[in-house]
Amino acid sequence: MFAVCRVFGMSHKGKLGHSENNLMRRSSTYFEKPIYDERQWNLVDATGQVLGRMATQIARKLQGKHRPGYTPHAPNGDYVVVVNASKLRVTGKKLVQKIYYRHSGYTGNLKSIRLKELISSRPDQVVRLAVKGMLPDTVQGRRMLNRLKVYSGGSHPHAAQLKEETTKE
Repeated sequence: MFAVCRVFGMSHKGKLGHSENNLMRRSSTYFEKPIYDERQWNLVDATGQVLGRMATQIARKLQGKHRPGYTPHAPNGDYVVVVNASKLRVTGKKLVQKIYYRHSGYTGNLKSIRLKELISSRPDQVVRLAVKGMLPDTVQGRRMLNRLKVYSGGSHPHAAQLKEETTKE
């Protein structure tokens, strides 16, 4: 037992030896503090972009995974403004085959709507649902979703917050 304790830099009484090689030192993980002032506003133009690929990049920005000091429990994500949501595209036969379901909680009250109908009536909801599926199902995920602003047309009321006018992702 004496030899085993010596490997970890401890004396036979169980105390750390200061003069010996101390192999029990641990480096602590760096956790970035929450940043509320340095959040950036990103503009995404959805014209001609594929829904899923665009939604993954939006989810990364909302979570803050694009930052070098990403911390999962800290709200370090950015704001994202999506314009022209009605002009996005999907691949394959998703327009007619993909169905969105919602349930009110009452018996037999399951509602369904196809993607083609949802894009024509509420295109902002399509983008919001796609991004919501890629965020955590926690309070933090709901706060991230509140930082997403989606507009079906080309105009938006966040021109004062945006530093650069257009970024295509």
